Amino acid sequence: MDRNIDIMAFFNTYNRAAIAFSGGVDSSYLLYAAKQAGADVTAYYVKSQFQPDFELADAEAIAEQTCAEMKIIEVDVLADDIVCSNPPDRCYYCKQHIMAAICKAAAADGYTLICDGTNASDEVDDRPGFKALQEYGIRSPLRDCGLTKTAIRERAREAGLPVWNKPAYACLATRIPAGERITADKLERTEKAESALFEMGFRDFRVRMRGDAALVQIAAAQYGEAIEKADRIREAIGGMYSSVSIDDKTR
Repeated sequence: MDRNIDIMAFFNTYNRAAIAFSGGVDSSYLLYAAKQAGADVTAYYVKSQFQPDFELADAEAIAEQTCAEMKIIEVDVLADDIVCSNPPDRCYYCKQHIMAAICKAAAADGYTLICDGTNASDEVDDRPGFKALQEYGIRSPLRDCGLTKTAIRERAREAGLPVWNKPAYACLATRIPAGERITADKLERTEKAESALFEMGFRDFRVRMRGDAALVQIAAAQYGEAIEKADRIREAIGGMYSSVSIDDKTR
């Protein structure tokens, strides 16, 4: 597709579409643009054990703001032993489940075109999940139109979308090292720990499992604050781990 085409022109041409919706800045702007173009769209949010509750809350808020219909699909990703075994290409198998569920729901609603929020900055060669998107015939209008992450954030800011500066978020499963089995307990501990840090005012961070210990990785902008609050962090989440260490997320 011609990357010079505008996103509005895309939805003028393809004016009926289902959108794989996460509540992040990319899919939120995609949904906004589709609605602004007057397209008939429905957002499909997949809720699994890999998504924390705040992601669903963000998605619901954006759907309400854009006056878009949003449907929630529940998928039990832990029912797949390959996903639980956590191979390096786990994302591919997980994305297969997600896209299969969205395609099924969208087809039942009469949609033949399904779009996602992959953008022109995404390194698709390093994303196993992108292979699954291709297999299911998912279109990525933001990428097709040459819109980078920076451009999308700026457009989202201008549109008044509150997620315009939301840090990129990877699912909870990414906190568990590849090859280490994923369990509901590990995911729940991770979500509780990250919720505790979020309540303390941190915004761009990860709580990664290292055996039964936690490695808290904080973006450089708040790393100094994290060191100052180290005792509070350990007090808040230490009961869930054998030990807690803090590091700069960029290293």
